[in-house]
Amino acid sequence: MIEYLNRLGVVLTEPPRAGADLVAELAKFGVATIHEAMGRVGLMQPYMRPIYADAVLSGTAVTVLAQPGDNWMLHVAVEQLREGDVLVVACATECVDGMFGDLLATSLRARGARGLVIDAGVRDVATLTEMRFPVFAKAINAKGTVKATLGSVNVPIICAGALVTPGDAVIADPDGVVIVPRDTITSVIEKCKAREANEASKRARLAAGELGLDMYNMRPALKAAGLTYIAAGEKANKDER
Repeated sequence: MIEYLNRLGVVLTEPPRAGADLVAELAKFGVATIHEAMGRVGLMQPYMRPIYADAVLSGTAVTVLAQPGDNWMLHVAVEQLREGDVLVVACATECVDGMFGDLLATSLRARGARGLVIDAGVRDVATLTEMRFPVFAKAINAKGTVKATLGSVNVPIICAGALVTPGDAVIADPDGVVIVPRDTITSVIEKCKAREANEASKRARLAAGELGLDMYNMRPALKAAGLTYIAAGEKANKDER
């Protein structure tokens, strides 16, 4: 697929997709845990925000490379959607125009899509919220678009700083959006399980009153860095008198 990265006017049909069961299991862990388990990679830029506070989504990526201010290729991409997919849209250059609204959301939902991730703007937010259609976007903007210039569908894209290949797992929640390459999902799930087990143990210790300073053995490093404790009213040294 990489050979199509810089080509326009291409629609790749039926790319391999991550298994639905694996994506569902992965989604249980949430974006922060997945990102950490992957070695802190795969996370989109933090400006990608949900249009309503408790929006979450997970599924397999159908990708779009669109032209700024032009949503033609989003309509082309709808035909390629299958049950459990997430439409992931990048633009050839910077864009915050409202490229997606409730009519396209209705079309996506009819094809079984789980939601939208778009490095551009969306509109009709009140209706999308009523629909409970999850959207993670760069901006909310009423400015409309045209349908005039070709892009591509189901090619590798860079969306909000993350590489997305068709069929990759897309997980989004109020912490952000993370992309997990299709062929790494099984190993990432195992790393997430190990991380959650470790955090459960730490959570119990912190709940019992143990300080992070001691649990993480921070005191020697803090002392070496020069941290000094001074009792209230005590003069630190003669030079401060």
